Amino acid sequence: MTRNDVTEAIVAARIRNGLSWAEVARTIGRSKEWTTAGCLGQMSFTAKQAEIVAKLFDLPPEAIGLLQAVPYRGTLPTAIPTDPLIYRFYEILNVYGTTIKELIHERFGDGIMSAIDFTMDIDKQEDPKGDRVLITMNGKFLPYKPW
Repeated sequence: MTRNDVTEAIVAARIRNGLSWAEVARTIGRSKEWTTAGCLGQMSFTAKQAEIVAKLFDLPPEAIGLLQAVPYRGTLPTAIPTDPLIYRFYEILNVYGTTIKELIHERFGDGIMSAIDFTMDIDKQEDPKGDRVLITMNGKFLPYKPW
């Protein structure tokens, strides 16, 4: 069994059992965003969380260790995403990436936004003209330091 096998088993079981990612997150005590990333193989769970996930999705015992392994993050199947939703984020960064960079540097100085000390919230904003996707990303600013 590989970590990819575990991910596929989780996705299939979630659909089969009619669970939402928010319900899964409540069960392990984390945000829906972090929990989903963990279930999809982008985060590692603690031993207790891995046991809960394995039980929730009826995974074999060997999955518990794989759920705790440090993942190989950022694993998309292609360099340029082909999934339309993921591609839109690629497009947003192509169009607005330099703007985001410029405005962060103007306000904070030379540095980056952490993807490690980071939270994200994805929500739905109802609108009579068409519902809106509301994404809030919150990362610690990490200045480059001279040495």
